Amino acid sequence: MIRFDPRGRPNRALLVGVSEYDHTDPPHGVPGDLPAVKLNVNRLREVLARGRVFGEHEIKVARSPSLEDFERELLSAAAEAKGVLLLYFAGHGAIPSAGDELFLQMRNARVVAGGQAVFPGAEPFTTVLAMLATSQARRIVVILDCCFAGNAAWVRETRSDKHRLLLMMSVQANHRINAGDPRTPTPYTAELVRLLDEEGETGFLDLSERIRERMAVRGLSTVRREAWEPLCRAEPGEDVLLAAKPCTPDPDLKETDAASGTPVTTPTPTPEPTSGSGLTPGDADAPRASLTVRLLDRLRGFRGRDRTGRPDRSGTTGGAGRRRTPWAVPLLGLLSLALLTAGTYGVVGLVGHLRDDSATVCAPPLELRVLADPDLEPTIRATADTYLTSAANTLDDGCRRTGITVYSAGSSDVVTALHRQTDAWREPRDEDVNPQRDIGPQPDIWIPASRADFARVMEGRDTDAWAVLKAADAPLAYSPVVLAVPRAIAADDMESRTGLTLNRMIEDLSERHEKAEVRRPDPEFTAVGLLATIGLYGGDASVATAEQQVAQPGPPSPTAAELLCTLPDRDDVDNRTAALVPEFLMRSGVGCDSTTRTRRTAQYPKDVPGVAPVFVRVGWQGADRDKEARDASAAAFQDWLTGEEGQAVFAENGFRNPYKWELLDRNTKVDGVLVASPALDRFAEQDKMEEALKEYRAAGGPGRVLYLLDSSGSMTDRWKGPGGGPGLLKQSLGGLGEQDEYGVWAVADTGDRSYEELLRSGSHRRADTERVLDARARVQDAEADPRDALDAAFEAMERSEADNRRRLIVYITDSEDSDQLSQDRLDDILSGARRAEVPVTVVSLTNGGCNPGRPDRQITDAGKGRCLDSGDDPGTALRDEVARTGTGDE
Repeated sequence: MIRFDPRGRPNRALLVGVSEYDHTDPPHGVPGDLPAVKLNVNRLREVLARGRVFGEHEIKVARSPSLEDFERELLSAAAEAKGVLLLYFAGHGAIPSAGDELFLQMRNARVVAGGQAVFPGAEPFTTVLAMLATSQARRIVVILDCCFAGNAAWVRETRSDKHRLLLMMSVQANHRINAGDPRTPTPYTAELVRLLDEEGETGFLDLSERIRERMAVRGLSTVRREAWEPLCRAEPGEDVLLAAKPCTPDPDLKETDAASGTPVTTPTPTPEPTSGSGLTPGDADAPRASLTVRLLDRLRGFRGRDRTGRPDRSGTTGGAGRRRTPWAVPLLGLLSLALLTAGTYGVVGLVGHLRDDSATVCAPPLELRVLADPDLEPTIRATADTYLTSAANTLDDGCRRTGITVYSAGSSDVVTALHRQTDAWREPRDEDVNPQRDIGPQPDIWIPASRADFARVMEGRDTDAWAVLKAADAPLAYSPVVLAVPRAIAADDMESRTGLTLNRMIEDLSERHEKAEVRRPDPEFTAVGLLATIGLYGGDASVATAEQQVAQPGPPSPTAAELLCTLPDRDDVDNRTAALVPEFLMRSGVGCDSTTRTRRTAQYPKDVPGVAPVFVRVGWQGADRDKEARDASAAAFQDWLTGEEGQAVFAENGFRNPYKWELLDRNTKVDGVLVASPALDRFAEQDKMEEALKEYRAAGGPGRVLYLLDSSGSMTDRWKGPGGGPGLLKQSLGGLGEQDEYGVWAVADTGDRSYEELLRSGSHRRADTERVLDARARVQDAEADPRDALDAAFEAMERSEADNRRRLIVYITDSEDSDQLSQDRLDDILSGARRAEVPVTVVSLTNGGCNPGRPDRQITDAGKGRCLDSGDDPGTALRDEVARTGTGDE
């Protein structure tokens, strides 16, 4: 399981609390107002802001919105989110009397009862998910605190994008719940905010599991007098960080020098009797439940503490499960039973028994903050976990010398922040530049994936920078960036696996499998993606042509690990798609879908630099209080990393020696990986990384598409309906955004020229384009001339020297006129397609129109595009092809 960390990306949280309703009187009113919901959204906003995953400006509260206002706010949040999009709803939920669709009732909601109840002013959950699906967010989290919330679970299962949708529901399906005391948040949200407000990192899986435990301990019932059971739904291995509240020293501990680790004695506090006054009849068990929860948390802490000194709730590094001490489960059960029958004094007595009045504990050790490249975070976390319990980090009395917190953020953002934003990192002054929010706390140690990243920071750096950086002379380890190819279509000879450039490997892969694809992680978020881009741009072709080789529908995966996680979502994609990833992932693996993953072979492009993590000490001017101790702790960790124990962890994770190039673990055979490293472009250079990033950013903007719509007489039977020529064109418009440029030509030789311009190339609204097609697109009593039309299209799409935008020509045809081309005229088209460096996608409306050897297939092969016929689901496939070029939401 890989927990997605959205920090460093634009995130959005929309908190919808409907506490007041316009219609509460019979016969069409909702059950009544919900004053507790006001407190829900206020408290949740506070804890999310403290959690530092969402910035203050990224949290929007919608208080008792109308249906129209809710839809506007939701679409706005969906459009702005790129990392995680969180929707929280508290209010009335309803289901039809003759069905189980969940409706979220807004302020203007009413109820029209009958055999099939309807709910004006309410939003069906299917519509909510449809609006959320327009977002480019990596993860979408929905939290529902309402009656019948569990009825949302089946709706999620119908979604094709459910892999990124994580759902928490306050109660099981078909159950109503009480809102509780109007002076406090509702019971479910009260536990939600309490857990999110805990120190340390809180992810979705941990949060949903612990809230179920807490609600079970409270012993609440639904209106039907059945046990109140919260639900959650997420795909296996999917998790997302929702809060990362900074730690504060334990107030029960005496003050001491944090760097010394000196043990202190903590007395057990004297119990205070609780009074039963002030409780409403329905809240009689509230104090007992609160104490029970606190005691369970204390017992849970017996499992050990994580690297930050917080109770370990993860079980294993990055894992989804929760590992308990063997006796913890039965003991927790016995204690829960005892607590349900014991009074307050009995609880305190039991706590005193478990913890001796003069128990000796260790003071919190000095905490080092380690900022790593996103793809390196799991490995660096593993080294930190091992170091914490090592002899090198243990004092004579058994206390730890140092604690370590490992976190990551987008590599480009980190380089920018350390280069010119250290003052804002120390003290943010505005919302636009805030590294504390976008990256995290000021690091003591930075471990980038390449020394070139350190050079990028230092080149022309501000002279008044608040951070002082010192990099180690040698890398900690090394891992080449490989093309991980599905075993069935991988190169089978050593020269093809090791002696070629990346572009040549991609060309050979396309020859071995006509539908093979290559994907690369985000070059702005992880250095692995940028290192791969250096090789991708190393050939003679333009940047736009190079980008077309790794184009994919939607945004790229942020990290190499997540790329390998998402490929198995579709077997047909996983089996024919190669991934540019660091070699060590083929040994250490990724924590999702491991049993269904396609086996892969590593190919080693000779022009792609490798990952070579370097230790960089980061000091902050003015932070002198514990400077000596912090320097000593950082140096001790660095020495351990480069020593035998630290190198053993890198070996276990699949790294190589940075200079001998051999695997650090020479005794374990890794499937698909060469034991001896070939001659590669070992280390990245600063100027090449800078140039590749600059060109990538220039190429990543809006694209240009030119549609050629065959309008000859033979298209008559293939014109109407969603599967006809204009219908397919309309469907593909969802892949284009507001800033993309496109035009439409009707291809028919009516005498003057081979085409008519239906829509001039430019930016257009989709609705306007559809109106133009409806009004002007017509079948002509004429033949089509594909050669002249495509030749004009190649000229129109010719690229200027300064224009690196992605481009695409789409030709929708019944293939009749293409099949009648003479060989000379077909050769002219093929030559033009090769020269133009513009991909050509042909949609053939004839069965078998894209079979090998057919003219349309030859054209797309020459133009390095795709040929789509009825066997490819042309509507979806064409939209995906257009989305590779455009910036649309679909």
